[in-house]
Amino acid sequence: QVQIVESGGGLVQAGGSLRLSCAVSGDTIEFRTLGWFRQVPGMEREFVATRDGIIASTYYADSVKGRFSIGRDEDKNTVFLQMNNLKPEDTAVYFCAATSVGTGPESTAESYAYWGRGTQVTVSS
Repeated sequence: QVQIVESGGGLVQAGGSLRLSCAVSGDTIEFRTLGWFRQVPGMEREFVATRDGIIASTYYADSVKGRFSIGRDEDKNTVFLQMNNLKPEDTAVYFCAATSVGTGPESTAESYAYWGRGTQVTVSS
């Protein structure tokens, strides 16, 4: 059974940076598509970034393009989300997710089989 644990969230001032990590256990992340989503109370979960496991292509939400970067370390079975130039509207709980099989980049939550519990990111103005 694949288990996912996010870390690295916290409080940061606008313009600052954070690096979120996602540790995956129970199976290799090789060939899986990995994604980051975020959610604020009362809103639907929102796509942030994805990286597919076959050709390593990446895809970002327009709201974070140029500021966020997704990558992974297969040796450590982890995926990260580097977030730069953070804005107050980036405040949310951030979730890491993995697909059950190899596929292309996926921006819909329904495409992912495994989810972490999330880590809070708060950006003050």
